[in-house]
Amino acid sequence: MSNEIDEAFRPSRLRSLLDHFAVIEDPREPPKVRYPLREVLFLVVAATIADCEDYDEIALWGRNHLDFLRRFSEFHFGTPCADWLRVVMNRIAPALFQACFTDWALALRPDAPKLIALDGKTSRRSHDRGAGRKALHLVSAWATTE
Repeated sequence: MSNEIDEAFRPSRLRSLLDHFAVIEDPREPPKVRYPLREVLFLVVAATIADCEDYDEIALWGRNHLDFLRRFSEFHFGTPCADWLRVVMNRIAPALFQACFTDWALALRPDAPKLIALDGKTSRRSHDRGAGRKALHLVSAWATTE
């Protein structure tokens, strides 16, 4: 388990995460809910921080790290499969999820830089159409408060 995940999910930060996501209403019918929305959202965020890129990876990560997840919530039925994660997450407004996640992330580090300056260059003559090699692109990013 990486230190970044442990740091991001200290108990106080978990409460903050759950508070930020509490505004998202569960779109499912209560009798059909096997996995509480708070656990689904927690799993998705934790697995994403652990570098999972799709629902299959998130589901696998959840099964492999169930002991870690249970430090923060019951996960009585374990973790949902990838298809069920997809169903639940597709019923939540993406903009609302993004706003909740962004607010939580900013709350973790209130002194974080507010702007990111980007600069990009394409290296001349770095492509070779005959060999199917595309041009080399370089991007630099700086975090700044001004």
